[in-house]
Amino acid sequence: MHMAPELEPIVDKVEQGARLSFEDGVRLFQCRDLLSVGWLANRVRQRLHGNYAYFNQNRHINPTNICAVHCNFCSFRRNGDEEDAYWWTPEEIVERVRPDVGPHITEFHIVGGLHPELGLEYYCEIFRQLKAAYPWVHIKAMTAVEVHFLAELEGLDYKTVLRRMKEAGLDSMPGGGAEIFAERVRRRICPEKATADQWLEIHRQAHRLGIRSNATMLYGHIETYEDRVDHLLRLRALQDETGGFQTFIPLAFHPMNNGLGKKVNREWTTGVDDLKVIAVSRLLLDNFPHIKAYWVMLTPQMAQIALNFGADDIDGTVMEERIYHDAGATTPQHLASPALLRYIRAAGCVPVERDTVYNVIRVYEDEAPQPVEAVQG
Repeated sequence: MHMAPELEPIVDKVEQGARLSFEDGVRLFQCRDLLSVGWLANRVRQRLHGNYAYFNQNRHINPTNICAVHCNFCSFRRNGDEEDAYWWTPEEIVERVRPDVGPHITEFHIVGGLHPELGLEYYCEIFRQLKAAYPWVHIKAMTAVEVHFLAELEGLDYKTVLRRMKEAGLDSMPGGGAEIFAERVRRRICPEKATADQWLEIHRQAHRLGIRSNATMLYGHIETYEDRVDHLLRLRALQDETGGFQTFIPLAFHPMNNGLGKKVNREWTTGVDDLKVIAVSRLLLDNFPHIKAYWVMLTPQMAQIALNFGADDIDGTVMEERIYHDAGATTPQHLASPALLRYIRAAGCVPVERDTVYNVIRVYEDEAPQPVEAVQG
């Protein structure tokens, strides 16, 4: 394939399996030859995963939208006195998810607002009750921002908060709240939220406790290419140290119903930028096993294209996503597994159903699903 001349040194590094630099990352973002950048990322993806593309069957839970901080990119938060402000008791959560949870569901994805009156025990009780009712379901819950907020609320250190949640049933953590690590940007979009160093330290402590986690980056607002690369390399450095990250999920800023959207004229990211972020992430994060193209954010159609631009995962069935839809997402709130299989197959990939920690549940080599043991046997 013909490559843009400015990419030739990077091509050599990728082919040799060498680590890319900060300058390489900026050059990749600046390059207008999207197909070349995507082709390079797909080389790495195929090296790691062959033709497999992963998904899972999960159920999202947002226990409350009441939040004590005021991030100006957020459309989900409420003060508490609005008609649509809510918080659910642990008992209500158990019953709310009951119609959706059968043996096929393997994950609860739990994140929410920073409610000033709901302390650590509230969340621990959610985990205990969900584990009692649905013991086979993995609980992936609590962003680092939520952990930081609870630590300050309770006067505890991060390790104690994480340990108590793990004892109550927490299995792993999502990657939300990272936004952009650059302090200049963070001061403008989320000045009340945990700092970049605090976010990284919480994930460091989680990994030391055996709690695996994901990582994210919010892009497409007021950050620069240099800010994006700095963010990715700080994640890469922590992964070098702990090895505890499972997957990286780029999250495009959605500009509806929030203050930041008004400041940037409610501009949405372009498909070119979305695919380039996926591709550059795959190339820079050489120690991350997986890159996820989150279909709720990208649309299912863009997520399947991203499977040829470095991504190897499109997330799961989801069910009742609120945070992105409050910000203007027009995607469905649920995709059944047959639809996910169709999108993955149409991208030329083999669908692989996984659990949260990427244990293979089933490989769909043929039209009819087969147990993985049968495929391997």
